Parts: sequence; C-alpha cells; structure tokens
Amino acid sequence: MGFATYDVNKYPPKQMMTVPLIVLLLALGMLAINWAGTGMPVTPGIDFAGGTAVTIITDESVAEIESYFSGFPLESIGEGLNGGKYIKFGPMSDDQYRELTGKVTDRYPEAKIDQIGEAFGAALQYQALIALVFSFIGMALVVFIAFRTLVPSTAVVLSAFSDIVITAAIMDIIGIPLTLSTTAALLMLIGYSVDSDILLTSRLLKRQGKTEEKLAGAYRTGIIMTTTTIAAVGAMFVVTTLGQVEVLSQIASVLLIGLCVDLMNTWMLNAGILKGYVMKQGKHV
Repeated sequence: MGFATYDVNKYPPKQMMTVPLIVLLLALGMLAINWAGTGMPVTPGIDFAGGTAVTIITDESVAEIESYFSGFPLESIGEGLNGGKYIKFGPMSDDQYRELTGKVTDRYPEAKIDQIGEAFGAALQYQALIALVFSFIGMALVVFIAFRTLVPSTAVVLSAFSDIVITAAIMDIIGIPLTLSTTAALLMLIGYSVDSDILLTSRLLKRQGKTEEKLAGAYRTGIIMTTTTIAAVGAMFVVTTLGQVEVLSQIASVLLIGLCVDLMNTWMLNAGILKGYVMKQGKHV
C-alpha cells in the first residue's frame, strides 16, 4: 500500500495521540535540561552567544588552521568553494581578540573579520524570542477566530507548538545551533505546520459525509502537499550542502526536520484529537 493511500482510520483516537504526546514530553524535558545548563533551550550559535568569525581564502588544511589558532577558543572551521574557509571563535577578552586579529592579518592579510559581542548577542536572543512568541500568538489568534471552537482550535495550536518543540530538541541532538537563520526556519515552520492542520480541521468540521471518509480524503491531499514540500526542501539541502552555503543549508535542514515532525503531529496528534471530538459530537456517521 502506498504512503499516500495509507489507512489513517485504522487506529482509535487515543492510540493516535499517544506517541506524539510522549515524544513532545521527551522533547520538552530535553529542552529544559539544556536550558538549565546553557541558559537557552537550544545551543546558541555565534549570532546569539557572541564570538568572532573569520573568512579566509587558503589552501591550508583544517588541521593546519587548527594548529595555527590553537591558543584561541576555536569552535569550528567551515570549508567553502575555491579554498574558502569560515572560522568561528567563541567569546574572548579584548586582549585576546587583539592578539587574534594580529595573527589573522599577519598570515591572511585579505581576511574578513566579524565580531559579535556577548551583549549584542544577548540582545539578538531577546529579539528572536520576541519574534517567535509574537508569531505563535498571532497564529493562535487567527486559528481561534477562524474556527471559533475550543477543541479544534487548541488541537491546531498544540500541533504547531509540538512541531517547534520537537524540531528544537532534534536540533540539540544533532548539533544544529540556534542562529538568526535557524530562527527564521522555525518561524517558517509555524506557517508550514498550520497549513496542513487547517486543511485537516476544515475538511473534518465543515464538509458533509462520514468522518472516516473525510479524514482519509484530507490525509491524501495533505500528505501529497507535505511530501512535495519535503522533496523541494531536500533538493535545496543537498545543493546548498554540496555548495557549502552554510546559512541556506541550516535553514533547509531545520525545515526538513520540522516537516517530517509535522507529518506525525498533523496525522496522529491533531487527527486523533479531531476524530475523537467529532465522534463525541455524534457526527461520525
């Protein structure tokens, strides 16, 4: 049986909701532990933690560069096209920063050096958090205005919230830092997740017919929409990763994770809540 023709009605509502809720609780626990240890739920990148980024053109190996900067808080070395290297350093004192710039200009006179102070990084953290919170609140208000019913509206909001939380936890696990670009990807994910949830809710609540038939029809449409988007984002991820375009590669990776998580939350968590709600209302026939 093909993925798009899978029988989404084979499980009762409570069983559909169990796995997504367990995963959500585990993700919340993981983010809480990380927050207690680092001060942020997701490990911050240079944009939020502060630090120095150095862009150079060189044929030297990563090992040679690491050796040259061994006395500094080197975090990572990214490799680009035509010998390009993108070197990230963690926060350091003013004296250490001056020493670093001296070493860089001595060996790589055409290097580009960008510094983000810890205070500025903290300000960016606050602004990014405000953007996420207001985007989520705005989405929730639109959903409640559109459906004007507590349970279906809450199901959409819970599904979108779960998408963000689980995606953030997976970012922690595989080492994708929270930067301005990955924050933008999380904001985009809110829109993607609500799109499929609204499709499902509209089909079940506003169309005539049996609940099982409406759910199956919504599933076929939604799964094709989401898998098409996954394919497009996957192509973007492959191209940008091979081309070593770090910002776009990170955005694509977060979207890929989030879209796959959204399949679970939409067609198990949200669908389970809505199916149970409609059946309790006596509309399943």
